Amino acid sequence: MRVLGVSAFYHDSAAALVVDGKIVAAAQEERFTRIKHDSAFPDHAIAYCLAEAGLKLSDLDHVAFYDKPFLKFERLLETYLAFAPRGFRSFQMAIPIWVKEKLFQKDLLRRKFKDIDPGFDTMEKLLFTEHHMSHAASAFYPSPFEEAVVLTLDGVGEWCTTSVAVGNGNNLAIDRELHFPHSLGLLYSAVTYYTGFKVNSGEYKVMGLAPYGEPKYAQKMLDHLIDLKDDGSFRLDQQYFDYCTGLTMTNAKFSDLFGEPVRAPEQRLTQFHMDMAASVQKVTEEVMYRLTRSLQAEYQADNLCLAGGVALNCVANGKILRDQKFKNIWIQPAAGDAGGSLGAALAAHYMYGDKPRTLNGALDGMQGSYLGPSFDQAEIERRLTAVGARSEAVDYETMLDRTAQDLAEDRAIGWFQGRMEFGPRALGGRSILGNAKSPAMQKTLNLRVKYRESFRPFAPSVLREKASDWFEIDSDSPYMLLVADVAADRRRAMTEEEDALFGIDKLNVVRSEIPAVTHVDYSARIQTVHAETNPAYHSLIERFEKHTGCPVIVNTSFNVRGEPIVGSPEDAFNCFMGTEIERLVVGNCVLKKEDQDPALKKDYKDAFELD
Repeated sequence: MRVLGVSAFYHDSAAALVVDGKIVAAAQEERFTRIKHDSAFPDHAIAYCLAEAGLKLSDLDHVAFYDKPFLKFERLLETYLAFAPRGFRSFQMAIPIWVKEKLFQKDLLRRKFKDIDPGFDTMEKLLFTEHHMSHAASAFYPSPFEEAVVLTLDGVGEWCTTSVAVGNGNNLAIDRELHFPHSLGLLYSAVTYYTGFKVNSGEYKVMGLAPYGEPKYAQKMLDHLIDLKDDGSFRLDQQYFDYCTGLTMTNAKFSDLFGEPVRAPEQRLTQFHMDMAASVQKVTEEVMYRLTRSLQAEYQADNLCLAGGVALNCVANGKILRDQKFKNIWIQPAAGDAGGSLGAALAAHYMYGDKPRTLNGALDGMQGSYLGPSFDQAEIERRLTAVGARSEAVDYETMLDRTAQDLAEDRAIGWFQGRMEFGPRALGGRSILGNAKSPAMQKTLNLRVKYRESFRPFAPSVLREKASDWFEIDSDSPYMLLVADVAADRRRAMTEEEDALFGIDKLNVVRSEIPAVTHVDYSARIQTVHAETNPAYHSLIERFEKHTGCPVIVNTSFNVRGEPIVGSPEDAFNCFMGTEIERLVVGNCVLKKEDQDPALKKDYKDAFELD
């Protein structure tokens, strides 16, 4: 059975192809169009998925869309009626767009698929899954578990904002739901907006900012914003929010409650903003704690799967893992809406098609999330030559040795190898790499390479077999979705003066043997690297360890702030020439910055809209 899954028209459009239960290909549209979080119909991603399998659209058994547009329209109408006459201006703006683009979205999709392949039978082959079912399917079916409880938390789908499903074999059923406007994702997004970051892209900045603050306002949030029950269910007091009918996430009453106006984008961050970030993070963790503890007690399950945008909160995930109420946790790496395309395809295969499910007995079904395009060596050389790059093609072993040596000498490396990652994280396919032992590397990468806020932490990639030697974790974390502390014997004790520092002043204090990946609270967002799924990356880190004694390197996404992760060799070269990356390695081609034509240098610092 061949099924294409599609997500589109909100944010992070994507496509995924499943053939006989195996995930063959998956990619976000932004990687092709170079528009971050592109919400357009994913023509390019669909074309890639079909080409990867050598199929036409009419060869497929089904195409599955990740949500039900009419239910979303119903929610919009009912919400405005419930709050009327408040929000009339927003209603006037929204309804014409929804009538044009959403109410008749089924017809729009049919036309789009007919444009791709006139032979595609849209009447028989086009399916729709509910938004939270798509999320739940994306988490359960690729997981290594025969049975699991599946918790999905996001902003909102059609109506649902939080759902609990139970998976067993090929069967998956949603057991209960919490509905809009009560949403943990929207609470986090409200604080994201209030602290001056962009909703639907800046939430991870709030998470990164949280350790610089104290959760001074967490109790105030629990007293006024969210009525949290012992089992993790909750309601939000809508008198503080404006997202139901207004044009912003919060209102004046929210600002009055906390005593500060909404921060303007790029305005200086203060201790107040750091404390707000710490507070909403603490509340989020408490909600997820209570939910997961009550679910384990009720279902007596060993396994938990997580999906939805809130599942990208790796700090909360790490604390749930350490809580050990569930023996095993698996999180979909493309937990946001892009992953809905994959979930829709899997739901169609297993539930609509009623196909049997077979586990591989060890790894999950995501293949390391390396599901995007790859380029062979001849094509890499042709593409680089066409854009004027000066590169040296070397053999595989030489490429690894040189790159490891450059890392040991504190150079920033653009690393482009194998298939592109599916999801928001670079996992050693499209990454910028650095020396984790360098005290200056975090600042260098943030300010000179990524052109982003200095407070944002970087993740370590560590050999899976060495992870527990360097971090307080002894489980797989291949998708950079779990946070754990640096091992106690790798840390450096703070002086009294350093310990007394507040906020952003903590940033440049060396805290461990691997300061470039040690956050201010000694935590790190860990990626365990596995030889089975990424042998080249695993071998590179092994060689780096031979040079330095350290099996840990810095891994950040290969892009600058506001730019999608690079998708092609040309994208990689452009980013290389627009930043202070010193080496670029694409396949077996090695490029030195000093060898390049100065006329090809680009100004990337202000090239993309800030996220």
